[in-house]
Amino acid sequence: MQINKISPSFQAARQEHHKKDYLSMFHEKAKNSADMTDTIVVPRTIFKGYLGIMTGTTFLTLGSLISKHPKISKPLSIIGALTSLYGTWAFVRPFIIKDTKGVETSK
Repeated sequence: MQINKISPSFQAARQEHHKKDYLSMFHEKAKNSADMTDTIVVPRTIFKGYLGIMTGTTFLTLGSLISKHPKISKPLSIIGALTSLYGTWAFVRPFIIKDTKGVETSK
């Protein structure tokens, strides 16, 4: 005597295997669609500042991790400090000098 009958559902299996585009999953989950398309214009000097600070920090970290080899450690630390100093200058320059190229002064 058979208690229950299980029949396979092939349509449900086909729908589960349908792959969605990776970006469409983000668009579906976003509550505000403008969150996916908004952009911020950043002056080039500020972007260079971010890169300089991140690169300088990386060089300083590498220089401190290789402290057993002073011939490599010291130049990496000096390059890291100089790169971070340039990054700081490039980041702050548009705010100090108002007529810097790339900074919009009027709307």
